[in-house]
Amino acid sequence: MYIRKDIEPFKNKIWLASPTMHGEELKYMTEAYETNWMSTVGENINEVERIAAEKSGMKYAVGLSCCTAALHLCCKLAGERLYGRAQISHGALEGRRVFCSDMTFNATVNPVVYEGGIPVFIDTEESSWNMDPEALERAFELYPEVKLVVCAELYGFPGDMKRIREICDKHGALLIEDAAEAMGAELNGIKCGTFGDYSAVSYNGNKIITGSAGGCLLTNDIEDAACQVTTR
Repeated sequence: MYIRKDIEPFKNKIWLASPTMHGEELKYMTEAYETNWMSTVGENINEVERIAAEKSGMKYAVGLSCCTAALHLCCKLAGERLYGRAQISHGALEGRRVFCSDMTFNATVNPVVYEGGIPVFIDTEESSWNMDPEALERAFELYPEVKLVVCAELYGFPGDMKRIREICDKHGALLIEDAAEAMGAELNGIKCGTFGDYSAVSYNGNKIITGSAGGCLLTNDIEDAACQVTTR
């Protein structure tokens, strides 16, 4: 392995994010314990879903074990909407190319593979570290049959989501917005998590708002929200 000797490591770590406690967290944990709501339902989860939907401007939020689970459901729902319900033991995106961000955590792309899709990575633009709209447009020229784009908002930056949304609409493609790190961020007054046909946010320990784990799927479709409740 080649090691650059002219580059010195940082003396101090640069943390991605660090949780901030406000004093009431233990109260809610104790409340869940004392009322025996230790499963995947309960008043605290209901309130998280209510606030997530309200703050994002979406009609519905469905609390899940993690953002990866939310992204998995995004892929499954998008695949069924585009190609119909898959046969048993087959993925909803089986054999289909899907355009994906190339600079992101692997959890953005794993759900595409879970559903049998073939990731096609789109270059990143220097200004935002997110998907380059020009590269996305070029990708549609090369693969005009693609009907699904998975775009991550790295480190809370939305990138040019308005343009990406327009390109998807132009080519009749659905957009999955991986807003895992961007809850609360906005672009020109539009909240992250509302650009996609399907969107997901994370409450992992290094995110803007954390529950140590967990995530939400955001949607304006009551049928999609109800479908995900039945999968808990």
